[in-house]
Amino acid sequence: MYLALYIALFLAGLVVIIKGADWLTDGAAAIARRFGVPTIVVGLTVVAMGSSMPEFVVSVMSAVKGQTGMAVGNVVGSNIFNILGILGITALVSPIVVTRGSIRNDVPFAVLASLVGLIAVWDGVMERTDGLMMLCIFAVFMSYTLAIGNGSAPAGTPAEEKPQGSLWKTIGLTILGLGSLLLGGEMLVEGGANTARIMGVPESLVALTFISIGTSAPELAASVMAARKGDHGIALGNIVGSCVFNMFFVLGTAASVCPLDQGGVTMVDFGTLVFASVLLWLFCRFGDKQTYRINRIEGSVLVLIAVAYYTWLVVGN
Repeated sequence: MYLALYIALFLAGLVVIIKGADWLTDGAAAIARRFGVPTIVVGLTVVAMGSSMPEFVVSVMSAVKGQTGMAVGNVVGSNIFNILGILGITALVSPIVVTRGSIRNDVPFAVLASLVGLIAVWDGVMERTDGLMMLCIFAVFMSYTLAIGNGSAPAGTPAEEKPQGSLWKTIGLTILGLGSLLLGGEMLVEGGANTARIMGVPESLVALTFISIGTSAPELAASVMAARKGDHGIALGNIVGSCVFNMFFVLGTAASVCPLDQGGVTMVDFGTLVFASVLLWLFCRFGDKQTYRINRIEGSVLVLIAVAYYTWLVVGN
């Protein structure tokens, strides 16, 4: 009886949090455009962060409640699923063309994020100083990315037409999205934690599987649709940006709020994340020298590794 209610609460929270992220992103992007913020800046900040807002809310709220295993597991699990699951599935749908700029500027940051996460939790606890360090690295990443983005915009590009409609409605949509994120996060964390307690499984296992995959749904939809439309830069950039945002900003903020112990997230999980990010870089770097791409065979490899990892998680626990 109670198990069914908590599972329903978990699923309802997942729906609310994903919809809230959608509303918040749309509203904030519209407000930014209305006040003349360049489209490239909106894309690199509001939209990129918006797709990772579910992870942010879940991890920070878990840290506040003292459920550190869920806070850490959500980020590590989301990044593993982003690289192995989402990029693998996306490459199976359509091979992902990778630019030299992404190989040189973007993908290495995903590898760095995985390594920093591993080092920060090496002694078993992610201290507040670790969290603040990760936030500083994130600030450097954002400054670097925005500088590249602004520099790549063609000179004299006409300003995008300001959105029509009431400003107050747009602000209301943004507030509604933020409120939905908070409500959905509360429902998802409570439902997930109580489901784990009743079933007798670690919170970290629920976070590494159901919660992390669920909160990555926006990235999965965005990347697959972008690949089908031929927008390969968006398909790859969405995942890489999300991984960097999750590790440096989400986990950095959570650790700054409350020191985080591993909480059941093992070095095997962190090692899988590092291996996945390095493998992504290798697939991007050592492809066809004329056209760098992640092809369907490499996508299949990523998906198979994901299946093996999740099988190990379930069987091992």
